[in-house]
Amino acid sequence: MVSTTYKWSIDKWHELVDSGVLEGQKVELLEGDIVEMSPEGVEHSFTNESIVIYLRNKLSKLAHVRESHPITLDNSEPEPDIAIVRLPLTIYRTHHPYAEDIYWLIEVSQRTLKKDLQQKVTTYARNDISEYWVIDLKNKKLIIHTQPSKDKYLQIVEYKSGIVTPQAFPNIEIAIDKLLLY
Repeated sequence: MVSTTYKWSIDKWHELVDSGVLEGQKVELLEGDIVEMSPEGVEHSFTNESIVIYLRNKLSKLAHVRESHPITLDNSEPEPDIAIVRLPLTIYRTHHPYAEDIYWLIEVSQRTLKKDLQQKVTTYARNDISEYWVIDLKNKKLIIHTQPSKDKYLQIVEYKSGIVTPQAFPNIEIAIDKLLLY
């Protein structure tokens, strides 16, 4: 017997979420599949929160820095660790940020590195997210993906030190040592 899986649409996913049936479950929608999210360890949690505070200070009045909240894409509603999105904040009163609202996304990776570098890369590139950063805690490096094309990024650059500037804000300098705290 051939097994098939049900692919959830964004509308059906929202109905499921609104029904309350997923209350207390740490899951997200990726590529139409409901996927369990990994629990956060101390290192991940501390790094994530520290980066959010740092970026909110750097991007004050330029962008909103969201922490671990959903974004709505074509067939996915992931919850990236950090999403830098356009202002004003009130536009998200009736919907999560769409791809066109996103300046860049950041995942803090320790146990989820494979998922963040494979599955999420495909989803984010296909949705034309112009910049995607993965903070690899295990190998102590920042991996920046740019130039999305279909389901991949054409440019991937790794950093262990120095300064980076996000594409959306070329005058903003971000110190890599403020991202790689461990």
